[in-house]
Amino acid sequence: MLVEKSLADAGEGTKKVRRSVTVNQVESPLGWLHKHGHLSLRQFDAGEQLRSDWERANLSPSVTMRWDISTHQRRIGSKEGALAPSERQAAARERFDGALAAAGPGMSDILWRIVCAGEGMREAETALGWPARAGKLVLGMSLDRVADYYRLK
Repeated sequence: MLVEKSLADAGEGTKKVRRSVTVNQVESPLGWLHKHGHLSLRQFDAGEQLRSDWERANLSPSVTMRWDISTHQRRIGSKEGALAPSERQAAARERFDGALAAAGPGMSDILWRIVCAGEGMREAETALGWPARAGKLVLGMSLDRVADYYRLK
């Protein structure tokens, strides 16, 4: 399933420029599980929201220098209100941490590995020392809790 996402870029004193990126959601382990009927749409959406917060919080490892424009000016009309970039990043980090806490201890491990790190189910189960097919059950329960946290219908 290809989805077009819209991104907004803005530098100091410039207009917002809209650009779109096409994302193949089936390439992710989460997308594959959803496509093959192992996750409901609600669980899939919860995982995508969690991954989005993880990316917005900039929690992924950085291997190069960051070239984005850093500004402390508040921006009006953004999705998260008038928050500065560092405030948006902190808000995403709070949502991410809250979602993992809502998943619960022991359940957040598989959740992070599949949704954020992009590991396959077999790799995640092996790394955690779990039996085969146990990860799917735990992932489903943790995504239900995360969906409740994000108040998804």
